[in-house]
Amino acid sequence: MPQGKPEYVPEDGLTTRQRRNRPLVVVHTGPGKGKSTAAFGMALRAWNQGWPVGVFQFVKSAKWRIGEEQALRVLGESGAGGPVAWHKMGEGWSWIQRPGTAEDHAEDAREGWAQIKRDLAAQTYRFYVLDEFTYPMKWGWIDVAEVIEVLRDRPGAQHVVITGRDAAPELLEFADLVTEMTKVRHPMDQGQKGQKGIEW
Repeated sequence: MPQGKPEYVPEDGLTTRQRRNRPLVVVHTGPGKGKSTAAFGMALRAWNQGWPVGVFQFVKSAKWRIGEEQALRVLGESGAGGPVAWHKMGEGWSWIQRPGTAEDHAEDAREGWAQIKRDLAAQTYRFYVLDEFTYPMKWGWIDVAEVIEVLRDRPGAQHVVITGRDAAPELLEFADLVTEMTKVRHPMDQGQKGQKGIEW
C-alpha cells in the first residue's frame, strides 16, 4: 500500500468515502507481546475523534490495575474526547484460575458477551475493545459462529477490535484487518517477570 493507496479497488458500487468509512472488525492475535497494547492505542485514536469507547476485558483479573485503564478512564472523564466505559467480564479470575469453577468463569464470559450484544444492538459505543476475547471462544464458552453472525449484522458504524492468542480460523477469515504478533525475543525467556510501565 504505497502512500496509503490500496492495491485493489473492488467494483462494489461504493464511493471512496463510503468504502473508507466502513466499520471494521479487527483481530490482534499471535504469541507475541502487544496485542492489547495495540488495541488500546486504537482506542486512544477513537477517543480523540469523540467516539464513545467501550472496553470489555476478558480473562485478566478484575483486581489488576493496568495503566491503559487508568489513562482511558481519565481521558473519558475529561470531556476533551469521547466517553470511555471499562467493563471487566472475568471478575476475580485470570490466567491463574481464581476461586470458582470453570462453569462459573464460563458463565461470567457468557454474561459479558450478552452485554456486548445488547450494546451492539443499541449502538452504545462507536469503538469496542474485546480484550482477550479469543479465549472464551477457544475454550468453547462462546460460539464462534454466533460471534461472527452478531458482528456481521451489527448496525451503524461500530468498529470492533478483538485481542488474544489462538484466534479461530473462521474469525480470521471474517475479520477486515488481522495482525499476528510474533515473538522474536522476550525477557520472560530469561526468567524475567513482567514489570510496571511495560506490562501494566
